[in-house]
Amino acid sequence: MMPVSTGVPHRVYGQSTSGNCHKVRLACDILKIPYRWHEVDIMEGTTRTPQYLAMNPNGKVPLLQVDDRTYLPESNAILCYLADGTHLWPGDRLARAQVLQWLFFEQYSHEPYIAVARFIKVFMKKHDDERMPNLLKRGYAALDVMEKQLEGRRYFVGATPTIADIALFAYTHCAADGGFELGRYPNVSGWLARCLDQPGVTPMPAQP
Repeated sequence: MMPVSTGVPHRVYGQSTSGNCHKVRLACDILKIPYRWHEVDIMEGTTRTPQYLAMNPNGKVPLLQVDDRTYLPESNAILCYLADGTHLWPGDRLARAQVLQWLFFEQYSHEPYIAVARFIKVFMKKHDDERMPNLLKRGYAALDVMEKQLEGRRYFVGATPTIADIALFAYTHCAADGGFELGRYPNVSGWLARCLDQPGVTPMPAQP
């Protein structure tokens, strides 16, 4: 099975220190899909310009430019597109549904807490934000679910990595930035190490 190819490099609009954007970089690097990275500074309002909103009316990153007229937003939708027909997207019907299960979990039960806690501490430089206790509580609840799922498993779905692992890796491997103690989770820690051993997987750059 071959990676997605259009004959010309995709363009990826993203912020390197965003986990949602890092997912797309990882998928492209793992699958050896040619792409051109366009750095976007969300803190400077770049995604709210008329030029950017013409590409993505929702004004967010990441954004994948597929061709001259086609743009695909939403990190996990981009993962599904890039992984179609590759080893990162299972051929089995149930396994594909299970991958989607973890993609939905990541966006609904994981990212809103672990990523937001990191954003508050790393980007906003606030360490006494009133939202932090709830973010930590809900983030730890997500990590508890992941720890349970990884009992006796190497990856979230099947014996090899899928885009479910890419999606969850992106913010989990830097969860300590938001105040989460990953040492409490041996299964999660072991899974992170296995992910980092995969060709093409790199840690997210630190915020300058």
